[in-house]
Amino acid sequence: MIHPVILCGGSGTRLWPSSRAAFPKQFAPLVGRESLYQATLRRLSGEGFDAPLVMTGDAFRFLATDQAAEIGLTDARVVVEPAGRDTASAILTAALMLDDPQAMMLVAPSDHLIADRAAFLEAVARGAETVEEEGALVTFGVVPDRPHTGYGYLELGHAPAGAGAVRLESFREKPDAETAAGMLAAGRYLWNAGLFLFRAGDAIAAFEAHAPDLLEPCRAAIAEGAQDLGFFRLGADYARARAISVDYAVMEPAGRAGPGAGGRPLMAVPLDCGWTDLGSWEALWQVSPQTPEGVVGHGPVTAIDCRDSYLRSEEGSLRLVGLGLDRVVAVAMRDAVLVADMDRAQDVRQVVAALREAEAPQADDYPRFHRPWGWYETLCLSDRFQVKRIMVRPGGVLSLQSHMHRSEHWIVVAGTAEVTVGEEVRLVSENQSVYIPLGQTHRMANRGRVPMYLIEVQTGTYLGEDDIIRYEDAYGRG
Repeated sequence: MIHPVILCGGSGTRLWPSSRAAFPKQFAPLVGRESLYQATLRRLSGEGFDAPLVMTGDAFRFLATDQAAEIGLTDARVVVEPAGRDTASAILTAALMLDDPQAMMLVAPSDHLIADRAAFLEAVARGAETVEEEGALVTFGVVPDRPHTGYGYLELGHAPAGAGAVRLESFREKPDAETAAGMLAAGRYLWNAGLFLFRAGDAIAAFEAHAPDLLEPCRAAIAEGAQDLGFFRLGADYARARAISVDYAVMEPAGRAGPGAGGRPLMAVPLDCGWTDLGSWEALWQVSPQTPEGVVGHGPVTAIDCRDSYLRSEEGSLRLVGLGLDRVVAVAMRDAVLVADMDRAQDVRQVVAALREAEAPQADDYPRFHRPWGWYETLCLSDRFQVKRIMVRPGGVLSLQSHMHRSEHWIVVAGTAEVTVGEEVRLVSENQSVYIPLGQTHRMANRGRVPMYLIEVQTGTYLGEDDIIRYEDAYGRG
Protein backbone atom coordinates (compact mmCIF):
# COMPACT_ATOMS: atom_id res chain seq x y z
CA MET A 1 0.00 0.00 0.00
CA ILE A 2 1.37 3.42 -0.99
CA HIS A 3 0.63 6.46 1.15
CA PRO A 4 0.33 9.60 -1.03
CA VAL A 5 1.76 12.76 0.50
CA ILE A 6 0.54 15.76 -1.47
CA LEU A 7 2.40 19.05 -1.10
CA CYS A 8 -0.22 21.74 -1.45
CA GLY A 9 1.54 25.03 -0.72
CA GLY A 10 3.17 27.57 -3.02
CA SER A 11 1.85 30.59 -4.87
CA GLY A 12 2.53 29.88 -8.55
CA THR A 13 3.42 33.49 -9.35
CA ARG A 14 4.58 32.66 -12.90
CA LEU A 15 0.91 32.12 -13.85
CA TRP A 16 -0.21 35.53 -12.60
CA PRO A 17 -2.92 36.85 -12.78
CA SER A 18 -4.83 33.53 -12.78
CA SER A 19 -2.65 32.24 -9.94
CA ARG A 20 -1.94 34.46 -6.93
CA ALA A 21 -0.94 34.07 -3.30
CA ALA A 22 -4.61 34.10 -2.23
CA PHE A 23 -5.60 31.47 -4.84
CA PRO A 24 -2.55 29.58 -6.18
CA LYS A 25 -2.49 27.58 -9.39
CA GLN A 26 -3.09 24.16 -7.82
CA PHE A 27 -6.69 25.19 -7.02
CA ALA A 28 -7.43 26.82 -10.39
CA PRO A 29 -9.11 25.00 -13.31
CA LEU A 30 -6.34 25.83 -15.75
CA VAL A 31 -6.73 22.68 -17.87
CA GLY A 32 -10.27 21.31 -18.06
CA ARG A 33 -12.95 21.76 -15.43
CA GLU A 34 -11.06 20.33 -12.47
CA SER A 35 -8.15 21.92 -10.67
CA LEU A 36 -4.63 20.53 -10.78
CA TYR A 37 -5.02 19.57 -7.11
CA GLN A 38 -8.16 17.58 -7.89
CA ALA A 39 -6.39 15.86 -10.79
CA THR A 40 -3.55 14.93 -8.41
CA LEU A 41 -6.01 13.46 -5.90
CA ARG A 42 -7.65 11.36 -8.64
CA ARG A 43 -4.27 10.17 -9.94
CA LEU A 44 -3.16 9.03 -6.48
CA SER A 45 -6.34 7.24 -5.44
CA GLY A 46 -7.83 3.83 -6.07
CA GLU A 47 -6.27 0.39 -5.89
CA GLY A 48 -2.87 0.32 -4.20
CA PHE A 49 -3.20 3.77 -2.60
CA ASP A 50 -4.10 4.64 0.97
CA ALA A 51 -5.92 7.84 1.92
CA PRO A 52 -3.81 10.88 0.98
CA LEU A 53 -2.08 13.12 3.48
CA VAL A 54 -2.27 16.72 2.28
CA MET A 55 0.25 19.27 3.58
CA THR A 56 -1.05 22.81 3.17
CA GLY A 57 -1.25 26.23 4.80
CA ASP A 58 -3.94 27.69 7.00
CA ALA A 59 -5.35 29.87 4.21
CA PHE A 60 -6.01 26.86 1.98
CA ARG A 61 -7.27 24.25 4.43
CA PHE A 62 -10.94 24.63 3.47
CA LEU A 63 -10.16 24.82 -0.24
CA ALA A 64 -8.23 21.57 0.08
CA THR A 65 -11.10 19.73 1.77
CA ASP A 66 -13.84 21.32 -0.34
CA GLN A 67 -12.19 20.49 -3.66
CA ALA A 68 -11.51 16.94 -2.48
CA ALA A 69 -15.18 16.55 -1.52
CA GLU A 70 -16.26 17.87 -4.93
CA ILE A 71 -14.71 14.82 -6.58
CA GLY A 72 -16.05 12.42 -3.96
CA LEU A 73 -12.84 12.00 -1.96
CA THR A 74 -13.71 12.41 1.71
CA ASP A 75 -10.90 10.54 3.49
CA ALA A 76 -8.05 12.96 2.75
CA ARG A 77 -6.14 13.90 5.89
CA VAL A 78 -5.32 17.60 5.74
CA VAL A 79 -2.37 18.79 7.83
CA VAL A 80 -2.14 22.55 8.38
CA GLU A 81 1.34 24.05 8.46
CA PRO A 82 1.47 27.23 10.61
CA ALA A 83 4.18 28.61 8.34
CA GLY A 84 5.63 27.68 4.97
CA ARG A 85 9.00 25.99 5.54
CA ASP A 86 9.59 24.54 2.04
CA THR A 87 9.45 20.85 1.15
CA ALA A 88 11.96 19.31 3.57
CA SER A 89 9.99 19.98 6.76
CA ALA A 90 6.70 19.06 5.10
CA ILE A 91 8.04 15.68 3.94
CA LEU A 92 9.75 14.91 7.25
CA THR A 93 6.58 15.78 9.18
CA ALA A 94 4.52 13.53 6.93
CA ALA A 95 6.98 10.66 7.45
CA LEU A 96 6.81 11.11 11.22
CA MET A 97 3.00 11.30 11.18
CA LEU A 98 2.66 8.03 9.27
CA ASP A 99 4.04 6.41 12.44
CA ASP A 100 5.15 3.29 10.57
CA PRO A 101 8.79 2.95 9.44
CA GLN A 102 7.74 0.47 6.74
CA ALA A 103 5.04 2.71 5.26
CA MET A 104 5.87 3.53 1.64
CA MET A 105 5.19 7.20 0.92
CA LEU A 106 4.87 8.82 -2.49
CA VAL A 107 5.54 12.55 -2.30
CA ALA A 108 3.92 14.57 -5.08
CA PRO A 109 3.38 18.27 -5.78
CA SER A 110 -0.27 19.24 -6.20
CA ASP A 111 0.22 21.59 -9.15
CA HIS A 112 1.69 19.38 -11.89
CA LEU A 113 -0.06 18.07 -14.99
CA ILE A 114 0.33 14.42 -16.03
CA ALA A 115 -1.46 13.45 -19.22
CA ASP A 116 -0.89 9.67 -19.15
CA ARG A 117 -1.97 8.27 -15.76
CA ALA A 118 -1.30 4.66 -16.81
CA ALA A 119 2.32 5.42 -17.72
CA PHE A 120 2.72 7.34 -14.47
CA LEU A 121 1.40 4.42 -12.41
CA GLU A 122 3.74 2.04 -14.23
CA ALA A 123 6.68 4.24 -13.24
CA VAL A 124 5.45 4.33 -9.64
CA ALA A 125 5.24 0.51 -9.64
CA ARG A 126 8.86 0.31 -10.85
CA GLY A 127 9.87 2.74 -8.14
CA ALA A 128 8.07 0.66 -5.52
CA GLU A 129 9.94 -2.45 -6.66
CA THR A 130 13.23 -0.57 -6.29
CA VAL A 131 12.31 0.54 -2.78
CA GLU A 132 11.31 -3.00 -1.82
CA GLU A 133 14.35 -4.71 -3.35
CA GLU A 134 17.10 -2.19 -2.61
CA GLY A 135 15.69 -0.02 0.16
CA ALA A 136 16.45 2.97 -2.04
CA LEU A 137 15.36 6.58 -1.88
CA VAL A 138 13.71 6.95 -5.27
CA THR A 139 13.07 10.09 -7.28
CA PHE A 140 11.35 10.33 -10.64
CA GLY A 141 12.87 12.21 -13.56
CA VAL A 142 11.08 13.21 -16.74
CA VAL A 143 12.66 12.07 -20.00
CA PRO A 144 13.54 15.40 -21.69
CA ASP A 145 12.43 16.15 -25.23
CA ARG A 146 14.14 19.53 -25.56
CA PRO A 147 16.92 21.54 -23.83
CA HIS A 148 14.66 23.23 -21.26
CA THR A 149 16.24 25.96 -19.11
CA GLY A 150 13.33 26.25 -16.66
CA TYR A 151 13.81 22.88 -14.93
CA GLY A 152 16.43 21.41 -12.65
CA TYR A 153 18.04 18.18 -13.85
CA LEU A 154 18.94 14.76 -12.44
CA GLU A 155 22.33 13.40 -13.51
CA LEU A 156 22.27 9.62 -13.83
CA GLY A 157 25.15 7.18 -13.50
CA HIS A 158 24.52 6.11 -17.09
CA ALA A 159 21.97 6.63 -19.83
CA PRO A 160 18.79 4.68 -19.03
CA ALA A 161 18.53 1.54 -21.15
CA GLY A 162 14.80 1.21 -20.55
CA ALA A 163 12.23 2.06 -17.92
CA GLY A 164 14.09 0.65 -14.94
CA ALA A 165 15.67 2.58 -12.08
CA VAL A 166 19.16 4.06 -12.57
CA ARG A 167 21.66 5.19 -9.97
CA LEU A 168 21.37 8.92 -9.33
CA GLU A 169 24.69 10.77 -9.42
CA SER A 170 23.69 14.35 -8.63
CA PHE A 171 21.10 17.11 -8.78
CA ARG A 172 21.81 19.96 -11.21
CA GLU A 173 20.47 23.49 -11.08
CA LYS A 174 18.52 25.07 -13.92
CA PRO A 175 21.07 25.36 -16.73
CA ASP A 176 21.67 27.98 -19.41
CA ALA A 177 20.69 27.12 -22.98
CA GLU A 178 24.10 25.79 -24.00
CA THR A 179 24.44 23.57 -20.94
CA ALA A 180 20.88 22.27 -21.37
CA ALA A 181 21.64 21.33 -24.98
CA GLY A 182 24.72 19.42 -23.84
CA MET A 183 22.69 17.58 -21.18
CA LEU A 184 20.10 16.55 -23.74
CA ALA A 185 22.80 15.26 -26.09
CA ALA A 186 24.51 13.30 -23.31
CA GLY A 187 21.38 11.19 -22.79
CA ARG A 188 21.89 10.64 -19.06
CA TYR A 189 19.96 13.58 -17.67
CA LEU A 190 16.30 13.81 -16.64
CA TRP A 191 14.17 16.77 -15.64
CA ASN A 192 13.66 16.91 -11.88
CA ALA A 193 9.91 16.38 -11.33
CA GLY A 194 9.95 16.79 -7.55
CA LEU A 195 8.40 13.32 -7.07
CA PHE A 196 9.80 10.95 -4.45
CA LEU A 197 9.09 7.44 -3.20
CA PHE A 198 10.61 5.83 -0.10
CA ARG A 199 9.79 4.16 3.17
CA ALA A 200 8.98 6.56 5.97
CA GLY A 201 11.70 5.08 8.19
CA ASP A 202 14.32 5.44 5.45
CA ALA A 203 13.34 9.07 4.93
CA ILE A 204 13.64 9.78 8.65
CA ALA A 205 17.06 8.07 8.72
CA ALA A 206 18.21 10.26 5.83
CA PHE A 207 17.13 13.37 7.73
CA GLU A 208 18.92 12.13 10.84
CA ALA A 209 22.10 11.78 8.76
CA HIS A 210 21.94 14.97 6.69
CA ALA A 211 19.49 17.44 8.27
CA PRO A 212 19.20 16.48 11.95
CA ASP A 213 18.27 20.02 12.97
CA LEU A 214 14.84 19.60 11.39
CA LEU A 215 13.81 16.65 13.52
CA GLU A 216 13.26 18.42 16.82
CA PRO A 217 10.96 21.24 15.59
CA CYS A 218 8.96 18.85 13.40
CA ARG A 219 8.49 16.35 16.21
CA ALA A 220 7.55 19.15 18.60
CA ALA A 221 5.04 20.53 16.11
CA ILE A 222 3.34 17.13 15.89
CA ALA A 223 3.31 16.72 19.67
CA GLU A 224 1.79 20.18 20.09
CA GLY A 225 -0.64 19.70 17.23
CA ALA A 226 -4.35 19.12 17.60
CA GLN A 227 -7.43 18.22 15.60
CA ASP A 228 -9.33 21.31 14.51
CA LEU A 229 -12.58 21.08 12.52
CA GLY A 230 -11.45 17.95 10.72
CA PHE A 231 -7.89 19.18 10.11
CA PHE A 232 -4.71 18.41 12.02
CA ARG A 233 -3.10 21.72 12.93
CA LEU A 234 0.64 21.50 13.63
CA GLY A 235 2.01 23.36 16.62
CA ALA A 236 3.87 26.68 16.48
CA ASP A 237 7.27 25.00 16.83
CA TYR A 238 7.01 24.07 13.15
CA ALA A 239 7.95 27.67 12.30
CA ARG A 240 11.36 27.13 13.96
CA ALA A 241 12.34 24.60 11.29
CA ARG A 242 14.86 25.80 8.74
CA ALA A 243 13.22 26.65 5.42
CA ILE A 244 14.92 24.40 2.87
CA SER A 245 13.93 22.08 0.05
CA VAL A 246 14.25 18.32 0.40
CA ASP A 247 16.70 18.32 -2.53
CA TYR A 248 19.15 20.55 -0.67
CA ALA A 249 18.50 19.16 2.81
CA VAL A 250 18.64 15.43 2.15
CA MET A 251 18.76 14.18 -1.41
CA GLU A 252 21.85 16.02 -2.64
CA PRO A 253 24.00 15.30 0.45
CA ALA A 254 22.81 11.68 0.43
CA GLY A 255 23.90 11.41 -3.18
CA ARG A 256 27.34 12.83 -2.41
CA ALA A 257 27.81 10.56 0.61
CA GLY A 258 26.63 7.42 -1.20
CA PRO A 259 25.06 4.38 0.49
CA GLY A 260 26.17 4.14 4.07
CA ALA A 261 25.92 7.71 5.36
CA GLY A 262 22.18 7.88 5.01
CA GLY A 263 22.03 4.13 4.76
CA ARG A 264 20.20 3.97 1.44
CA PRO A 265 21.13 4.26 -2.26
CA LEU A 266 19.68 7.03 -4.41
CA MET A 267 17.89 5.87 -7.54
CA ALA A 268 15.97 7.63 -10.32
CA VAL A 269 13.11 6.18 -12.36
CA PRO A 270 12.57 7.63 -15.86
CA LEU A 271 9.11 9.15 -16.29
CA ASP A 272 7.55 9.45 -19.73
CA CYS A 273 3.90 10.31 -19.12
CA GLY A 274 3.18 13.75 -20.58
CA TRP A 275 4.44 15.58 -17.47
CA THR A 276 4.70 19.33 -17.06
CA ASP A 277 4.85 21.49 -13.96
CA LEU A 278 2.86 24.22 -15.77
CA GLY A 279 5.49 26.66 -14.60
CA SER A 280 4.69 29.32 -17.18
CA TRP A 281 2.03 30.49 -19.62
CA GLU A 282 4.14 29.06 -22.42
CA ALA A 283 3.94 25.63 -20.75
CA LEU A 284 0.16 25.92 -20.53
CA TRP A 285 0.01 26.99 -24.18
CA GLN A 286 2.05 23.93 -25.19
CA VAL A 287 -0.31 21.42 -23.52
CA SER A 288 -3.59 23.06 -24.58
CA PRO A 289 -5.52 22.30 -27.79
CA GLN A 290 -4.40 24.72 -30.50
CA THR A 291 -5.82 25.96 -33.77
CA PRO A 292 -3.82 25.24 -36.96
CA GLU A 293 -2.25 28.67 -36.42
CA GLY A 294 -1.05 27.68 -32.95
CA VAL A 295 -3.58 29.82 -31.07
CA VAL A 296 -5.09 28.75 -27.74
CA GLY A 297 -8.27 30.46 -26.61
CA HIS A 298 -9.91 30.10 -23.21
CA GLY A 299 -13.17 31.82 -22.33
CA PRO A 300 -14.76 34.62 -24.39
CA VAL A 301 -11.88 35.40 -26.77
CA THR A 302 -11.56 36.23 -30.47
CA ALA A 303 -8.29 35.82 -32.40
CA ILE A 304 -7.83 37.57 -35.76
CA ASP A 305 -4.69 36.91 -37.80
CA CYS A 306 -2.87 35.60 -34.72
CA ARG A 307 -0.41 32.75 -34.42
CA ASP A 308 1.43 30.90 -31.66
CA SER A 309 -0.39 32.88 -28.97
CA TYR A 310 -2.37 32.22 -25.79
CA LEU A 311 -5.55 34.23 -25.12
CA ARG A 312 -7.50 33.77 -21.90
CA SER A 313 -10.45 35.69 -20.43
CA GLU A 314 -11.71 34.62 -17.01
CA GLU A 315 -14.59 37.09 -16.93
CA GLY A 316 -17.71 36.01 -18.82
CA SER A 317 -18.67 39.59 -19.66
CA LEU A 318 -15.17 40.61 -20.81
CA ARG A 319 -14.40 39.81 -24.45
CA LEU A 320 -10.66 39.58 -25.16
CA VAL A 321 -9.75 40.26 -28.81
CA GLY A 322 -6.31 39.64 -30.28
CA LEU A 323 -5.38 41.18 -33.63
CA GLY A 324 -2.19 40.27 -35.47
CA LEU A 325 -0.49 38.74 -32.43
CA ASP A 326 2.61 36.57 -32.76
CA ARG A 327 3.89 34.64 -29.73
CA VAL A 328 1.94 36.74 -27.25
CA VAL A 329 0.28 35.80 -23.96
CA ALA A 330 -2.82 37.84 -23.06
CA VAL A 331 -4.74 37.02 -19.88
CA ALA A 332 -7.67 39.17 -18.81
CA MET A 333 -9.41 39.14 -15.43
CA ARG A 334 -11.81 41.54 -13.79
CA ASP A 335 -9.09 43.39 -11.90
CA ALA A 336 -5.92 42.80 -13.94
CA VAL A 337 -4.68 42.15 -17.48
CA LEU A 338 -1.37 40.57 -18.50
CA VAL A 339 0.08 41.08 -21.98
CA ALA A 340 3.48 39.46 -22.41
CA ASP A 341 5.94 38.20 -24.99
CA MET A 342 5.70 34.40 -25.00
CA ASP A 343 9.51 34.24 -24.83
CA ARG A 344 9.38 36.14 -21.51
CA ALA A 345 6.81 33.81 -19.95
CA GLN A 346 9.32 32.59 -17.34
CA ASP A 347 9.75 36.18 -16.12
CA VAL A 348 6.14 36.84 -15.08
CA ARG A 349 7.18 36.58 -11.44
CA GLN A 350 8.95 39.92 -12.01
CA VAL A 351 5.51 41.41 -12.62
CA VAL A 352 4.35 40.22 -9.20
CA ALA A 353 7.45 41.65 -7.57
CA ALA A 354 6.85 45.02 -9.24
CA LEU A 355 3.19 45.06 -8.16
CA ARG A 356 4.16 44.25 -4.59
CA GLU A 357 6.69 47.06 -4.67
CA ALA A 358 3.89 49.37 -5.80
CA GLU A 359 1.62 47.94 -3.05
CA ALA A 360 -0.97 47.01 -5.66
CA PRO A 361 -3.53 44.56 -4.20
CA GLN A 362 -3.64 42.68 -7.51
CA ALA A 363 -0.20 41.26 -6.72
CA ASP A 364 -1.62 38.77 -4.22
CA ASP A 365 -5.37 39.26 -3.79
CA TYR A 366 -7.76 37.34 -6.02
CA PRO A 367 -10.99 38.93 -7.31
CA ARG A 368 -12.99 36.15 -5.66
CA PHE A 369 -12.18 35.70 -1.97
CA HIS A 370 -12.69 32.14 -0.77
CA ARG A 371 -13.87 31.56 2.77
CA PRO A 372 -14.80 28.45 4.79
CA TRP A 373 -18.50 29.13 4.18
CA GLY A 374 -18.24 29.99 0.46
CA TRP A 375 -16.91 33.06 -1.33
CA TYR A 376 -17.50 36.73 -2.07
CA GLU A 377 -16.45 39.14 -4.80
CA THR A 378 -16.64 42.91 -5.09
CA LEU A 379 -18.82 44.15 -7.96
CA CYS A 380 -18.43 47.88 -7.32
CA LEU A 381 -16.30 49.91 -4.89
CA SER A 382 -16.38 53.64 -4.22
CA ASP A 383 -15.41 55.97 -1.38
CA ARG A 384 -18.51 55.37 0.76
CA PHE A 385 -20.17 52.29 -0.68
CA GLN A 386 -19.33 48.79 -1.87
CA VAL A 387 -21.43 46.16 -3.64
CA LYS A 388 -20.57 42.48 -3.19
CA ARG A 389 -21.90 39.20 -4.50
CA ILE A 390 -21.79 36.47 -1.85
CA MET A 391 -22.24 32.71 -2.16
CA VAL A 392 -22.89 30.63 0.95
CA ARG A 393 -22.64 26.88 0.40
CA PRO A 394 -25.15 24.48 1.96
CA GLY A 395 -24.40 24.28 5.66
CA GLY A 396 -22.23 27.41 5.54
CA VAL A 397 -22.44 29.83 8.48
CA LEU A 398 -20.84 33.26 8.66
CA SER A 399 -19.51 34.46 11.99
CA LEU A 400 -21.67 36.41 14.43
CA GLN A 401 -20.16 39.86 13.99
CA SER A 402 -20.62 43.62 13.97
CA HIS A 403 -19.03 46.60 12.22
CA MET A 404 -18.00 49.96 13.66
CA HIS A 405 -17.94 51.95 10.41
CA ARG A 406 -20.54 50.54 8.03
CA SER A 407 -24.13 49.39 7.70
CA GLU A 408 -25.28 46.71 5.23
CA HIS A 409 -28.24 45.80 3.05
CA TRP A 410 -28.63 42.13 2.06
CA ILE A 411 -30.76 41.13 -0.92
CA VAL A 412 -31.17 37.37 -1.46
CA VAL A 413 -31.16 36.53 -5.17
CA ALA A 414 -31.13 32.70 -5.00
CA GLY A 415 -31.92 30.27 -2.20
CA THR A 416 -32.93 31.15 1.34
CA ALA A 417 -30.83 32.78 4.06
CA GLU A 418 -31.25 32.33 7.79
CA VAL A 419 -30.48 35.84 9.03
CA THR A 420 -29.72 36.90 12.60
CA VAL A 421 -29.95 40.63 13.46
CA GLY A 422 -29.56 41.32 17.15
CA GLU A 423 -31.90 38.92 18.93
CA GLU A 424 -34.10 38.29 15.89
CA VAL A 425 -33.64 35.22 13.66
CA ARG A 426 -35.69 34.93 10.47
CA LEU A 427 -35.65 33.41 7.00
CA VAL A 428 -35.06 35.69 4.03
CA SER A 429 -36.10 34.20 0.69
CA GLU A 430 -35.32 35.08 -2.91
CA ASN A 431 -36.16 38.73 -3.76
CA GLN A 432 -36.43 39.65 -0.07
CA SER A 433 -33.99 41.92 1.76
CA VAL A 434 -32.83 42.87 5.23
CA TYR A 435 -31.06 45.94 6.70
CA ILE A 436 -28.15 45.66 9.16
CA PRO A 437 -27.65 48.92 11.12
CA LEU A 438 -24.15 50.10 11.98
CA GLY A 439 -22.91 48.40 15.15
CA GLN A 440 -25.63 45.72 15.24
CA THR A 441 -24.62 42.08 15.70
CA HIS A 442 -25.59 39.89 12.76
CA ARG A 443 -24.87 36.70 10.87
CA MET A 444 -26.24 34.64 8.00
CA ALA A 445 -26.41 30.90 7.35
CA ASN A 446 -27.55 28.59 4.60
CA ARG A 447 -29.57 25.75 6.12
CA GLY A 448 -30.75 24.55 2.72
CA ARG A 449 -29.38 22.02 0.24
CA VAL A 450 -28.42 24.37 -2.60
CA PRO A 451 -26.00 27.32 -2.69
CA MET A 452 -27.45 30.62 -1.54
CA TYR A 453 -26.54 33.86 -3.32
CA LEU A 454 -27.09 37.40 -2.16
CA ILE A 455 -26.07 40.93 -3.02
CA GLU A 456 -24.60 42.96 -0.17
CA VAL A 457 -24.55 46.76 -0.31
CA GLN A 458 -22.24 48.37 2.26
CA THR A 459 -22.35 52.07 3.13
CA GLY A 460 -20.13 53.88 5.58
CA THR A 461 -16.94 55.82 6.21
CA TYR A 462 -14.66 52.76 6.10
CA LEU A 463 -15.27 49.55 4.15
CA GLY A 464 -12.15 47.48 4.86
CA GLU A 465 -12.33 43.78 5.69
CA ASP A 466 -10.64 44.43 9.04
CA ASP A 467 -13.74 46.27 10.29
CA ILE A 468 -15.12 43.05 11.75
CA ILE A 469 -15.65 42.24 15.42
CA ARG A 470 -16.31 38.49 15.72
CA TYR A 471 -18.26 37.12 18.69
CA GLU A 472 -18.80 33.53 17.53
CA ASP A 473 -17.32 31.61 14.61
CA ALA A 474 -17.96 28.05 13.50
CA TYR A 475 -14.52 27.88 11.88
CA GLY A 476 -12.35 28.96 14.78
CA ARG A 477 -11.32 32.33 13.37
CA GLY A 478 -10.45 35.06 15.86
